[in-house]
Amino acid sequence: MKKSNAWMIAILLAGSITFYGCGGESKTEEETTTEMEGMEEVAPVEERASPLRTTEGTVGDNVNLSVQYGAPSVKGRVLWGDLVPYNEVWRTGANEATFVEFGSDIIVEGSVLPAGKYSLFTIPKESGKWTVIFNSEWDLEHGHFQYKEEFDVLRVESTPTWVEESQEQLSISVEAPGIVVKWEKLVLPIVIG
Repeated sequence: MKKSNAWMIAILLAGSITFYGCGGESKTEEETTTEMEGMEEVAPVEERASPLRTTEGTVGDNVNLSVQYGAPSVKGRVLWGDLVPYNEVWRTGANEATFVEFGSDIIVEGSVLPAGKYSLFTIPKESGKWTVIFNSEWDLEHGHFQYKEEFDVLRVESTPTWVEESQEQLSISVEAPGIVVKWEKLVLPIVIG
């Protein structure tokens, strides 16, 4: 029930207006209030501007990996160096922090990452390799705004490529060579082996 409807009903009840049931019998204010107390208020489902996505797959030596992220769209905006600044930590998605989870130790860009659940951040660069960060605080409601470097478990570098065809919505997939981030003309492969 919407709050505005609940407010209206409360005013009507306060004014001692009698409600009639299906059978035509009148109900007192107390009976109607008791019926309403048993009802749950359901908030309307809001559609996210950047839908929440989950992807799963197998990497390396048959290690199951899952990734959850908010998938923003370009929407005609300038991304790199503007919406996503260079040389600053980016949540690699939208809204809450992107996170990855896997049950076995893995090798990421040549370094060992113990099994677990980690937030995934990147530091975009105007040219050259990007920094990829796995942070132990994975459940961050506001992404990079709550990021703390002291919780970094692993930092590695990954080489982005730039393609001709633009991809409107961000995607993070589990595919060769590991985790692949694609958005606009960026393809960022994070090698897991």
